[in-house]
Amino acid sequence: MLVIGLSTSCHAQLSSVFYDKTCPNALSTIRTAIRTAISRERRMAASLIRLHFHDCFVQGCDASILLKDGGEREAAPNQNSARGYEVIDNAKSQVEKICPGVVSCADVLTVAARDASVMVGGPSWTVKLGRRDSTTGNPSQALTDLPFFGADLETLIGAFAKKGLSARDMVALSGAHTLGQAQCFTFRDRIYANGTIDAGFASTRRRKCPASGGDSNLAPLDLVTPNSFDNNYFKNLMQKKGLLTSDQVLFNGGSTDSFVSEYSKAPAKFKADFAAAMIKMADIEPLTGSQGQIRRICSAVN
Repeated sequence: MLVIGLSTSCHAQLSSVFYDKTCPNALSTIRTAIRTAISRERRMAASLIRLHFHDCFVQGCDASILLKDGGEREAAPNQNSARGYEVIDNAKSQVEKICPGVVSCADVLTVAARDASVMVGGPSWTVKLGRRDSTTGNPSQALTDLPFFGADLETLIGAFAKKGLSARDMVALSGAHTLGQAQCFTFRDRIYANGTIDAGFASTRRRKCPASGGDSNLAPLDLVTPNSFDNNYFKNLMQKKGLLTSDQVLFNGGSTDSFVSEYSKAPAKFKADFAAAMIKMADIEPLTGSQGQIRRICSAVN
C-alpha cells in the first residue's frame, strides 16, 4: 500500500502553476529560445520531442539524458542520433539569468517538447511542472527500455505498457514521426528486403540509402510533409509507406490497425490523443520534493 501512496503523491506534486510565484517568466523565456532554434532549423522540432521521449523512457523524466558524463548520450539508441542538447542548454541558461537555481532541466525539456510541437503546427497542451533533475544517468536502461527501430508490434506495446502507456498512446506518440529524419542504417533492411513495403516508395528511398555504405544518410520519416505536424504519417502507413519497421508494424494486420485508420481520417482526434499521451509520458517517474537537484547547467550535476 505504501508504495502506491508514494507514487501517487509524486504525481500530485507536479502542477502547471509550479513556477508562477518563483519564476513567472520561465515559460515565456523557454518558448522564445525554442522558437528561435526551430526558426533556424525546422528539423529541431522533431529532435526536441524525441529528446524528451528518450529522457522519460529512461529513469523517468529527470533530464538524465542531458548529462555529458551520465552515459545515456553514448548508449546505442542515442549515440550520433539524439540531438538538440545545445538548444536545451541555451533555454536553461536564459532561464537561469532571470531565476537562478529555480527551474529544473527536466522541466525545461518537457516545456520545450510542447513548444516544439506548437511551432510546427502540432497541438498545444498544459505542461505540469515541478520535476527535479537526476544526478546520474542510466545507460543500461537506455539499451533495454528505448524502443528499437526494428521492433515488432508486441515488443512495442510491451515497452510502452512498462511505462504506463496504452497501445493507443503508443500509436499517437509514434505519430511524432510526421516530423524528423532517420538514418539509412535504421531502414535499410526494410527497403531492400521487406515484403510489407510499397515498391515505388522502396525504390525512391534506395536512391539515398545504398545497400552498403551511407549509414548516416538522412531521409524524412514522412516524405510528403516532413516539416509539418499533420496526420500524413498515418496515411503513409496505410499505403505501406512507413519508413521504419517499427512504423509499419502499427498498420500490418495487427491490433493497432484501427487506431492508424482512425487517425488517418481524423487529424483533430490524432492531435488531441497526441497531446494527452505527451502529458502522460511527461508523468513517468518524476523526481519531486527533495529528490534529485535543480541543476545549474543541464549537462553536469551541481
